Amino acid sequence: MTTMTEYDVVVAGAGPVGLFLGCELGLGGARVLVVERLTEVDETIKAGAVNVPSAVSFYRRGLLPELSAVWEAAQERMRAFRESGRLGDWGKLPPKFAGHFAGITMDPDLFDGSDPAWADAGPAGGMGLGVPQAELERILGRRAAQLGVEVRRGVELTGFDAGEQGVAVHTGEGTIRAGWLVGCDGGRSTVRKLAGFDFPGTDPEITGYQAVVEMSGGERLGTGWNTTEVGTYVHGPFPGRILSVEFDGPPADRSAPITAEELQASLRRVAGVPEATIDKVITATRFTDNARQATDYRKGRVLLAGDAAHVHSPFGGQGLNLGIGDAMNLGWKLAAVIRGTAPESLLDSYTAERHPIGAWVLDWTRAQIAVMRPDRHARALRRVVTDLALTTAGTTYLVTKISGIWQRYDLPGDHPLTGASAPDLVLADGSRLGDHLHTGRALLLDLADDAGLRARAEGYGDRLEVRTLACPDRPELKALFLRPDGFVAWAAEDEGGKGLPESLERWLGMPYVTA
Repeated sequence: MTTMTEYDVVVAGAGPVGLFLGCELGLGGARVLVVERLTEVDETIKAGAVNVPSAVSFYRRGLLPELSAVWEAAQERMRAFRESGRLGDWGKLPPKFAGHFAGITMDPDLFDGSDPAWADAGPAGGMGLGVPQAELERILGRRAAQLGVEVRRGVELTGFDAGEQGVAVHTGEGTIRAGWLVGCDGGRSTVRKLAGFDFPGTDPEITGYQAVVEMSGGERLGTGWNTTEVGTYVHGPFPGRILSVEFDGPPADRSAPITAEELQASLRRVAGVPEATIDKVITATRFTDNARQATDYRKGRVLLAGDAAHVHSPFGGQGLNLGIGDAMNLGWKLAAVIRGTAPESLLDSYTAERHPIGAWVLDWTRAQIAVMRPDRHARALRRVVTDLALTTAGTTYLVTKISGIWQRYDLPGDHPLTGASAPDLVLADGSRLGDHLHTGRALLLDLADDAGLRARAEGYGDRLEVRTLACPDRPELKALFLRPDGFVAWAAEDEGGKGLPESLERWLGMPYVTA
C-alpha cells in the first residue's frame, strides 16, 4: 500500500453494508476502496434473512437469482432433513415461517396478502429470503470484484484526518488519500467515535447469546421460541442452533471469548433444563438491546451507514436490512456528487430519508424488549399482544411491518406513487421494470409514447435512461421517473410532463448545456 494512494471513497468495513455500498459507488463510476480488518469472511452466526426492501434492492441490481439459489438450497436441505426423520422434535416446527414479534411466532396461514404492495414488489415480493450473512458477503464480494471495486482485507483503519477537500485515512499499512470516508464498521464503529458523531439512545438491559453448538441432554428443551420465568430461549430450527436472553443487564465484557460454560449456564438458567450440556461451540455471538442512533449520518466528508449509524437488539432481523437500505440510498447520491453532476447538498437527503426509518426500527426493537421482560406487568401485556397476533388483522399488521414493505420516503409531489418504491410493472415487451434498473442509473419510463415528455428530459446524457414502453396492466399511468435506487421521484397520469424538469433537476442536477 503506497502512502499517497488516491480514491474517491474509502469504505471502512467489508460486511454486507460496506460491500453493497462499494458496489453502488462503483456502479456510479466512483473509485472505491473497501478496507476490512478481518482477513476472511466472518462465519459467526449473525443475520439470516433479508426483508422485502433488501430483496427488491438486490433484484434491481441483478443479484436476486444468486440469493434465491442460496435460499432454495437451504429449503431443500431442510426438506430432506424432515423427510429423513432425523430432526426429531425439530421436525415438528412449521414448514413455513412468517417472522416473529418478541418471540411470538406469526402463523403464515393467518396472513392477508391482498395489499397491492406485495404484488407490486414483483419477484422479490415474498416475505423475505433466508440467506446467511456470511453467504451474502461472499455474493457481494464477487459482485464488487466484477465492478472493479477494490477490497483489502487484513487492513484496519486506525484514524483519519478530514478536511474540506478530502480525507487522509490512516491504517497499519499506510495512509490512504480519499475524497470521502464512509464508516460501515459496525456498532462499535471507529469512524463514528473518532469523527465525534452524537449517538444518543437507551442503555441495554439484556444479555443475549446466539450460537450453533454440539449439545447433549437437550431432549427436554422446547423447539422454536420459548418464554420462561427467567427470559426467552430458542431451540432450532436446525439441530444445535440456540438463542438465550436474560434480563440481568449487559455483559461485563462483550468482546471476551464466548465459552461453552457461559452458553451452557445461560441456557440452563433460562430453559430450566439442568442436564442440557454444551459439548462444543461451533459459532457464537453475544448481543444486547443497546439502542442508539446518530443524530446526523454525515459530518463534512465523513458519513455513516449500517450499524455504525444505528444499533439495536437483533429481534425481528431488522439490522442488516436497515443497513442495506442505507447503502442503496447513499451510494448513487455520493457517486453523483463525486462525478460533479449533482451538488453536495444532495447528500442532505440521505439523513433526511434514512433517519426516520432507523428511528422506527429502534422503537420496534424496544417494543419487543418491553413485551419480553419477565415481570408480571410485561407478561400481562404479552398475553394481550399474543391474542392480537393470532388474528388475521394482527398477523397481517405485524408481518407487514417486519417485512419492511411499508417503507417509503417523504418526497415532493402529489401522486400517490411519489416517494414509494416503484411497482415492478410488467411492460409490453415482456420485461419487468426491475430489469431496467441493473445499470444503477435513473430511469424515465414513458408509458404513453409522449414526445413532449421526452423533450422535457433532454440534456441528461448517461445520467438518465429513457424507455418508451407501454404497461397494459396500468393504463392510467402515463410516465414514471425513478431515482437510481428505484424510488419514484415523479409520476403522471396525464401527458406533457408537467413538473418533470423540476424533479429531474432536484435529483440529477442541471442538464448539460447543448449548443
